Amino acid sequence: MGTQPEAPSRTYLVRTYGCQMNVHDSERLSGLLEEAGYTAAPEGTDADVVVLNTCAVRENADNRLYGNLGHLRPVKDARPGMQIAVGGCLAQKDRGEIVRRAPWVDVVFGTHNVGSLPALLDRARHNAEAQVEIVESLEVFPSTLPAKRDSAYSGWVSISVGCNNTCTFCIVPSLRGTEKDRRPGEILAEVQALVDQGVLEVTLLGQNVNAYGVEFRDRGAFGDLLRATGRIEGLERVRFTSPHPREFTDDVIAAMAETPVVCHQLHMPLQSGSDDVLRRMRRGYRQERYLGIIDRVRAAMPDAAITTDIIVGFPGETEADFQQTLDVVRAARFSSAFTFQYSKRPGTPAAEMDGQVPKDVVQERYLRLTALQDEISWGENRKLVGRKAELLVAAGEGSKDAATGRLSGRARDGRLVHFTAADGVRPGDVVETVVTDAKPHFLVADGALLSHRRTRAGDASAAGVRPTTPGVSLGMPRIGVPAPLAPVGDC
Repeated sequence: MGTQPEAPSRTYLVRTYGCQMNVHDSERLSGLLEEAGYTAAPEGTDADVVVLNTCAVRENADNRLYGNLGHLRPVKDARPGMQIAVGGCLAQKDRGEIVRRAPWVDVVFGTHNVGSLPALLDRARHNAEAQVEIVESLEVFPSTLPAKRDSAYSGWVSISVGCNNTCTFCIVPSLRGTEKDRRPGEILAEVQALVDQGVLEVTLLGQNVNAYGVEFRDRGAFGDLLRATGRIEGLERVRFTSPHPREFTDDVIAAMAETPVVCHQLHMPLQSGSDDVLRRMRRGYRQERYLGIIDRVRAAMPDAAITTDIIVGFPGETEADFQQTLDVVRAARFSSAFTFQYSKRPGTPAAEMDGQVPKDVVQERYLRLTALQDEISWGENRKLVGRKAELLVAAGEGSKDAATGRLSGRARDGRLVHFTAADGVRPGDVVETVVTDAKPHFLVADGALLSHRRTRAGDASAAGVRPTTPGVSLGMPRIGVPAPLAPVGDC
């Protein structure tokens, strides 16, 4: 009697909305599902399990979620056994409301219990009813969970989750909780595990990344962590996001300048240039302090590319307040800025403030700000024409690459460069070229390459192999054997 063929494994698809934290959480969700026996659904096919990892910060996030759930309903009706799961910040906020408005959803889970997803899917299938599990505090630090990484050459590494700030426009602290820090040895072990698989670049990730160490009362912990990460052999680039001006110290500037692999790129959210608006936002710094940080960064690293976030039309913002924001933008000369029109977020103090600015006024100010920033970005980029750039070749960064015969990569300062394609160059490889043209949002290098270095990351990218980390515990990654790590701070 012959053996019965194995039943095909159930397939999954994770859709991500929102910030880098959500992108990294989705890598964890993919790793959890694969460890539980699921496989990624092939491109263009329907999956047995669709996971929507939601955001509560972006405008109209709830409308977008329910619109997507509406599109999935007929797919599920035509596919017996299909399951839909909703997680992330909007799930944490809306809880049972999601199942009430979309009763065809099988699982709702929050930001604090990502690791419960496989069990909740099993329970929903067994009980034939929706499972909603939202916990109020972190059960397991996400980085102790398995992850299937999106990139062969670049990886996110969480150093903390949650936030202790009380910015009046932000709902994140109530959804992700207070700050919880990982121990340095655990972070370095995860970085080592990624480098062992060929990863060249890591981005240290935290809701307020430079407040790292607050939980174990070490104000110098973040600078020490940058230096220690920079000592890992084989790692070529280190970035971090997003810092907060209130906690930004000269020691971090020194660590960036002294550590060769730390990129001279800084994303420093401004939010507003007006001291009155910053006070109402509860940002904890003022214009003078902010510009002082920018000056000190540039003094230590003249080539630093500094980017920012700005909110236009915060409640009570006057034309004079807005002019101060424009003044700071002119003084700081950001290489680029993420600009947002203020809109109410239910549950935040700002949503109840007097002086809500009319939509047409916000729009007009927004257009003036983006026009100014585009002019500055273009001017800063033109300064780079004729200069060499070392690029980590990227996948999917250039939407017109196929039509123009170019590839794209990121310079060490984070700028996007579209360059002339050459035989054998793959995502994850490193090339050197010369900038020939500049646009406000990218650079062009249309000459011949000066050099091309094939890398293990490029090999993995070409083979379709992505790094996996099956949960990294303190100093003990389960992938390869890392070199001994130098002690850092209080491990």
